[in-house]
Amino acid sequence: MTDQFTLARLGAPGEEIPVVRHAGRTLDARSIASDFDPAFFASNGLARVADALGSLPGFDAGTLRVGAPIGRPGKIVCIGLNYSDHAEETGQTPPVEPVVFMKDPSTLVGPFDDVLIPRGSVKTDWEVELAVVIGSTARYLDSPEEALAHVAGYAVSNDVSEREYQLERGGQWDKGKSCETFNPFGPDLVPASQVADPQQLGLRLWVNGEARQDGTTANMLFSVAHVIWYLSQFMVLHPGDVINTGTPAGVALGIPGNPYLRAGDVVELEIDGLGRARQGMVQA
Repeated sequence: MTDQFTLARLGAPGEEIPVVRHAGRTLDARSIASDFDPAFFASNGLARVADALGSLPGFDAGTLRVGAPIGRPGKIVCIGLNYSDHAEETGQTPPVEPVVFMKDPSTLVGPFDDVLIPRGSVKTDWEVELAVVIGSTARYLDSPEEALAHVAGYAVSNDVSEREYQLERGGQWDKGKSCETFNPFGPDLVPASQVADPQQLGLRLWVNGEARQDGTTANMLFSVAHVIWYLSQFMVLHPGDVINTGTPAGVALGIPGNPYLRAGDVVELEIDGLGRARQGMVQA
């Protein structure tokens, strides 16, 4: 369909320019958005982009860096153990309610940016995930059936994790999830209206060209709609907030020999219809 579009942000970190990808062209969106940030989503920004598609000027992307397709979110909420095969490979019982943890919003980086292996880390791991960006405030939703109306769009997310920090150092999971650069995101944000069914998307990830994860969102224990409804009972989900919805089997933690990431490794990941990303690992 000619009215389909995606959102992207191009430029150096902190200087990203909001652009729209439409009909094979890159369009400059600065006339209608200073950034694709929480204020943009709160002000019905996607509808304004759709209305302006015919008038947005072209943009020469050149060799500009691809940033995360949204500005820093107010929060990143993550769902753990949301695929039964992943729970099994990590030796944990599938949960009866969603496992919820938070991730520092400053971890969000571009889809092709380097990921920093933390100093002293020997257990840095990968996780391909379907990310949800909230488009309108969700609080105390009455049912999961209401939830998807609050989604702005979807993106590819790598919920990078340090397993020793997460599981062996006491406390909560957050400190194994919030190291700098630990959430590569994008390349694009695909509006929810262009994703027919978020529970029918294939997710794949490779490390140094070797396939590690190959799953489908059909195997989520708790659907996207259920997760949004559930979270809304405990916190307010604001426009621009991100939800990482869990990862299928195939992480280093669950593979014999535990081939954790090292400096020089390359991770590639993709989700059907949402694009492909690539990150190199470097030492912090």
